[in-house]
Amino acid sequence: MIANVLIVDDDREMLTTLEKGFAKYDDTFTVLTAEDGQTAIEVLRHETVSLVVTELKVPGIDGLGLLKHVTESYPEIPAIVITAYSTPEMERIARQNGVAEYCSKPVIPENLAPKIMTILSRESDGGTLHSVSSGIFLQLIEMEQKTCTIRLEDLSSGQKGVLFFRDGELLDARVCRLQGKPAAQRIFSWDKVTISIQNDCPPIENKIQSELQTLILEAARLKDEAASPDGDLGEAEEPTGGTDAEESTSSDPISRIRHAIEKRIGHAGGVEDIYQDTSWDGFIHRLSALGELFRSGPMKLCFVDKGESSDHIIIPGRKTTVISVSPKSPPDKIMKALSP
Repeated sequence: MIANVLIVDDDREMLTTLEKGFAKYDDTFTVLTAEDGQTAIEVLRHETVSLVVTELKVPGIDGLGLLKHVTESYPEIPAIVITAYSTPEMERIARQNGVAEYCSKPVIPENLAPKIMTILSRESDGGTLHSVSSGIFLQLIEMEQKTCTIRLEDLSSGQKGVLFFRDGELLDARVCRLQGKPAAQRIFSWDKVTISIQNDCPPIENKIQSELQTLILEAARLKDEAASPDGDLGEAEEPTGGTDAEESTSSDPISRIRHAIEKRIGHAGGVEDIYQDTSWDGFIHRLSALGELFRSGPMKLCFVDKGESSDHIIIPGRKTTVISVSPKSPPDKIMKALSP
């Protein structure tokens, strides 16, 4: 994953020199620049930044003010200070605000690059995964109760995001200008990502306060709604052109399913009840994750025999639909009747 390094200095000539000097490292990091503290803050709001390199004396919000802002709002982002006006007191204050390195001017790209590379390598000290689905991996983080910072890049859009876990609990998320639950849902909507794992998590408060599985399911639902608002069996409307009785059931998914079964296999199909039940959502998500792992495509229907008085056919959708059937009924006929 290519990291973003933000360099802040009011010396445009030096910024140009550093940009040119760091061009040879463009397979590892991209240089973003700002000539004052306020511009740097705006860059941080819109971009996922891995490292801040700043002069202490910059116009407007000075370097120390910027470092304080980074420490409070982006505690996972380390910083390197570059300055021609170093004093022991300034260095002490800078290190209190998360500074990892302190460099005196003039700055030579060849001398600064190793420091940048060393700091960036910590982002993936727990490993890097390429072209994976985040859902299954993140649930493993939860199950193993890991403490870590996860950086992700969407391979489709190029967007980058960050997730923060402590003891397997998702505390916060950031992507672009989003933070907290909206940011987590955006990240969970990405299909294939590159993941970098950093084996620590900064001291941050819990801004999510929701179960990981619930967030992943919600993100999948929102994505499905955006992509195809009427694309699943449990929610879609029947094509027009049927009888009046058929059209009268088109707005009711349960009636529509019942009608489809009766039309294709008759009233004696063994159906005992049809209802919507969100308690199956966790099961559906885990099964869908396995399907995704083995690239078997999205799940349309699922037959469940729990050894009870009734078996169940599960239909995923915005609201999970459950069909209770008699164990003596032929479930394959019912599932065939429901298949598009």
